Amino acid sequence: MPSGITPEARPCSARPTIIGTRLLDRPQVAVGYHFGTKADLVRAIVRKHTAEMERIRDRMVAEAGESDDPRDWIACMVRPAAEHLAALGNPTWFARFSAQVTTDPALRDIFAEDALSSPSMVKTLERLKRCLPELPPEVRAERSAMMRQLMVHMNAERERALADGTATPRQNWHDAATGMIDAIVGIWMAPVTPAS
Repeated sequence: MPSGITPEARPCSARPTIIGTRLLDRPQVAVGYHFGTKADLVRAIVRKHTAEMERIRDRMVAEAGESDDPRDWIACMVRPAAEHLAALGNPTWFARFSAQVTTDPALRDIFAEDALSSPSMVKTLERLKRCLPELPPEVRAERSAMMRQLMVHMNAERERALADGTATPRQNWHDAATGMIDAIVGIWMAPVTPAS
């Protein structure tokens, strides 16, 4: 798209995320007038993007089959967002929107409800759990939170850098996802230091 075109002039399909991202910081009245509640706006944006990511994840889950390699299931969690963001072009706003929403206690559950409840995500999480080593519950919860932080905030950081035209550690979204998958596999497979 030519650089002189403003976000407002982009095709309508791109506008809900742009408008939504800008309105999250606006008074509740403006959000209510255009979208219902703030929660409705967030839900609409998340559903629009997760539907696209689910199509990618469905394909990947089918390809993974009955794999017992955690890398395959971690890839089913990481790559759909990266492929989706790559397909959107530059600039995109969804990864930064996701980071903002997941840190807001009032909105986080809405995001998680849609992002984690799809059949392919449920299957991915079940298969990943089967492949992981035995871990104490508190270590499993801690590493799950680390994985979530990497998935949300590394995508947001890359998206911001691309929008700003600054250098990124990886050349493209596919390679960035590969690096994230490597890191997450390392987190899950790391030894557990016994409590002192």
